[in-house]
Amino acid sequence: MKKYNISAVLIVLILAVVSSASAQEKKVVTKKAAEPQKEVICFESRLGASEVTQREIKPGLPNVKCSPKTGAVLWWGDPYEGTVPMGKMPIKADYSKGVAVVKPRSAKMALLPICGTACHNGTYPPLPKNKRPRKLTMHTDIVPDSLNLQHGRGAIWCLDCHNTKKRNKFVDNFGDEIDFNQPQKLCGKCHGPIYRDWRDGIHGKRIGQWATTGKKRWFVCTECHNPHDVQQGKRNSGFAQLAPEPAPILPKGMKNADHERHHNTDESGQENKGSKQKGH
Repeated sequence: MKKYNISAVLIVLILAVVSSASAQEKKVVTKKAAEPQKEVICFESRLGASEVTQREIKPGLPNVKCSPKTGAVLWWGDPYEGTVPMGKMPIKADYSKGVAVVKPRSAKMALLPICGTACHNGTYPPLPKNKRPRKLTMHTDIVPDSLNLQHGRGAIWCLDCHNTKKRNKFVDNFGDEIDFNQPQKLCGKCHGPIYRDWRDGIHGKRIGQWATTGKKRWFVCTECHNPHDVQQGKRNSGFAQLAPEPAPILPKGMKNADHERHHNTDESGQENKGSKQKGH
């Protein structure tokens, strides 16, 4: 009889422990569900100019996968999110073979619609009479020293690119307007060979379908290059220095990535004859 009583007590205790653990788990799950998830933002190509917020397209599939180490986009769940047709280009090239789309910049530039009417309307400050460089009192967060623009080695200045009368537009060599979402047309004014390579699909970056006639998202110049700091002082580089991704995890048993040592080959790539004698 005592054995039955002891067994009953043990069963009750076990059930109580299981019930308590289950209740704790429910509390943790409820707490996690109640806590708002932290917004994850990473950059597509250039830090500070191509930020994208991670979100779920459908359960388990995010629009982008962000690197926890560098904050860069590792891959795209939807390469066409937020894109629009590239628009008319002066010459047909690789982009005309399929559907070419770009991601507009104007959507993230809050003051762009009013900068030509509220600030640069010709009243205050007055429109400049010429394009000679002068010290700026505004926009120093973009160009710290306007008399030492890190682009063009002193040969160009702000108004060689920005329209004098409409600051929310660029300007070409003939004085015609260029939309902010078409910076490749502006850069092509000076960088003709690079522009041709980009236009032909040699220079730059594209994501999307592999087929020649497939849909592709084209990255425009300013998504990779900072137009206000191309030279970057002594670095003299067209790209900002980015933090590298961490090295991949080696397969189990490998201490380093020395391919030749692990595959028993000499410097010429020939199989080491001694390896066969050792039974390898």
